[in-house]
Amino acid sequence: MTAESKSQLAYRFIRERIDDGRYVPGYRLVLGQIAKELDVSVVPVREAIRRLEAEGLVTFERNVGAQVALIKETEYLHTMQTLSLVEGAATALSAPYLTPDHLRRAREVNERMRRTLDDFDPHRFTELNLEFHAVLFEECPNPHILDLVHRGWNRMRMLRDSSFSFVPGRARESVDEHDRIVDLIEQGADPLEIELAARRHRTATLDAMLAYQASHKHPTPAAAAAR
Repeated sequence: MTAESKSQLAYRFIRERIDDGRYVPGYRLVLGQIAKELDVSVVPVREAIRRLEAEGLVTFERNVGAQVALIKETEYLHTMQTLSLVEGAATALSAPYLTPDHLRRAREVNERMRRTLDDFDPHRFTELNLEFHAVLFEECPNPHILDLVHRGWNRMRMLRDSSFSFVPGRARESVDEHDRIVDLIEQGADPLEIELAARRHRTATLDAMLAYQASHKHPTPAAAAAR
C-alpha cells in the first residue's frame, strides 16, 4: 500500500464517520488512536486531517488538537443562501445536456419521494432529495460551480439533521416544485427561468425553516447539532 493510498484510506475512514454522525461536531480526533485502528503510521492520518481541515470539516487548535468542526448558528442560513445561488446556476447550465433518460430518472426519484410522504421519514426524504437534484446539476459543464455545489451539500450533511424534520409540511411543496423544475427543462425553457425556479425552490425551504424558528423560538438544525 502506498503512502498516498494510506492517506486516502484515512481520509475515507474519518470522512465517513463525520458524514454518518459517529464523529459529532466537537469530537476530538486522536491521530494515534485512528492510526492504530487503521494499522498505519500517524503520517497518512495527519495528511487526511489536513485535507479535511481544508474542506472545513475539521479544525485544529493549539493545546486542543484536531476536532470535528463545530457548526455556527448562522451556518445553515449561509449554506442555504449560497447553495440556492450555485445550485440554481448549475441546474440551468446542466439543462442543455440533460437527456430524456436524465429527466425520466429525476421523475422516478421524485415519485419515490412522493410515496414517502404518507409515512414520512425526513432522513430518507433528504437522501432522495439529493439524488433528485444530483441528476439535474451533475451535468453542469463548469467544474468550479459544480465544486461549490458539492461543497454546499457536504456542509448540509454536517448539520446532522434534515430541515424536513422541523417543517415536514414543506416536503409536499418541495415535491411539487421538483415537478415544475423538470417540466421547465423538458420544455426547453429559458436558462434564467430554470435557474430562478431552482433558486426559489431552495430559498423556500430556508424561508420555512426561518419561519419555524421565529414562531417556535427553536434553534436551527445547525445550532442543535453544535451542542
